[in-house]
Parts: sequence; structure tokens; C-alpha cells
Amino acid sequence: MLPFLSTSPFLIIGIVILILSIIGITSYYFSSKQTILRILAKTPYKPVSSFKSNEFVKVSGKALHVQNPLIAPLSKRKCIFYYIKIEQKKSNGKNSYWRTLIEEERFQDFFIESNGNMVIIKPTQHPKNYKSHLVIDKKTSSGTFNNPTPEFESLLKRYNIDSTGYFGFNKTLRYKEGIIEIGETITVAGIVKWKNLSEPIPEYNYSKIATLESDVKQKIIITDLPETVNFKRH
Repeated sequence: MLPFLSTSPFLIIGIVILILSIIGITSYYFSSKQTILRILAKTPYKPVSSFKSNEFVKVSGKALHVQNPLIAPLSKRKCIFYYIKIEQKKSNGKNSYWRTLIEEERFQDFFIESNGNMVIIKPTQHPKNYKSHLVIDKKTSSGTFNNPTPEFESLLKRYNIDSTGYFGFNKTLRYKEGIIEIGETITVAGIVKWKNLSEPIPEYNYSKIATLESDVKQKIIITDLPETVNFKRH
């Protein structure tokens, strides 16, 4: 008998487990959350008053709106950034999986207020100049014996999604929402640029304001992960 034909089934199982473990560890390591945590952990903290042009720094403070705030789709809270995802559970023979129906991210220019100083952040989508990770703080779902709430039903209609199938049974749907609420403490990192103010900002008595921007190699980092506020400030 050829050697490869007599391979122990325990060895095969071990190899499969090893491969799956490597995939899991790699996915975790390169996830948006872990990538952002690693960047912020090694990025220096400086008071805004000590910012120098073209250095990459991080700052934590309250998120404030520049214009009329966005309204989060389900929670209806005022915010400057939100992320939502709607998925439907589908079956394929004996297996099931979640199919993404809607994945949406919306944001606007915003301020961070830190110890009385203001920093302005201007994220863009085209080209995308930022990396973000928002804490999911609103979830809902529906299924065969779980009718969608009126608020969820209204949201589904907004995105032209039917909550029921051909025979009137509820589809198995789930929704998650993460937002940066007005006044929420967040952490942002970017490359410092000082700008002259064309118009005064209420309660801000300076003629220049710091912005955190991106370049070809480094994107702006935006997150409301609470642990980033407590990173050692060095």
C-alpha cells in the first residue's frame, strides 16, 4: 500500500484543525478592530496645543457636529457617523449562511473637543481616506415566530426589503447599527495640518484650527472603542 493511502485519520483531522486555527487567528489579527487597536497603541498622544504640522498623532475627546447632525436609521439618535448592516439567513441544502442585503456607512465633517481645544476631521468616501471601527450598540431581528418591530418594519421598507416571503412567513433578518453620537467620547488619529479659519467658531478664540488628515500611506483612524481612550498617553 502506498504511504499516502495509509495516512492516519487522526493526522488528517489534526491538519484540518491546524488550518482552520490559522485562518481564524489570521482573520482576527487583521480584523478592522485589531488593526485599529494596534495602530493607536503605538501612536503618540499629544495635547492639541502641542501638535506639530505633518506629525501623526492621536486625540481623544467629544465628537461635535459641524452641520446638522445625521439621524441614525433605527435608533433615531443624532450622530456624525453611522454604520448599519441588514442580513437575511439563507439555506443551501443542509447549510445556512447570512446574506448581506444592505451595508451602509454615512458620515459628515466633525469636530473633536479635547480639553477646550478643537480639532476638525473630514472623512471622505471617494477616495476613502479613513479606517473605522464602531461599537455595535443597536441590534434587532425578525424570524418565523418573531415579527419585526414597527420601527424595523419601517426601516426595511425604506430600503425596499420585504419582511415576509412568498407564503407570508417572516424572513429571518437581522440588523446591527453602530454610531458616533453627538457628545460621545471617541479617538481619532491622523496627520496634523493647521488651517486658517475663514469663519469664527462659537466659543473658540483662535484664528487657526488643527485638522487630522491622511496621506498615501496612512489613513485617518476613527473609532469609539472605549479602551482606546485609556491607552497610555505617551
